[in-house]
Amino acid sequence: MRRLFLVFFLFYCLCSEAQHQITFQYDSSGNQTNRTYCFGCSSKSVKEIKEIEAVQEDDFEKFYPEDQISYYPNPVKEELYLKWTASDELNVNSIGVYSITSAVLDYYPIKSGLNNQNLPFQSYSVGVYFVVLNYNNGEQKSIKIIKR
Repeated sequence: MRRLFLVFFLFYCLCSEAQHQITFQYDSSGNQTNRTYCFGCSSKSVKEIKEIEAVQEDDFEKFYPEDQISYYPNPVKEELYLKWTASDELNVNSIGVYSITSAVLDYYPIKSGLNNQNLPFQSYSVGVYFVVLNYNNGEQKSIKIIKR
């Protein structure tokens, strides 16, 4: 009985830090690029998400350098910051937030002349979402966002 208890106790000790032993890295579009297993790592070795006071221009990400839409952060915890290039002939009319099953979760009409929008993600559960920008000429662009 003591051996069984000792084995159970050792197993529990090894598994109690399991969430800190596997780390993931993602590229700018949210795709997993690297998974690392670290046996014996402490929770202090896991990189925390940067808490921001003010969004800097360098913080924004783009799918491609020539893209007109930039966003920060991905994965998102509380709020997504969107910024786009507006022109006289091409403006963003609205932004929609969609679940992975294509259900509309939120819809934000955009006033003419604006080139940024903050989208709250606090109320959404952990998962993958799509943010779709609708332009005045009927064109749409979408961004895959991961919510932590």
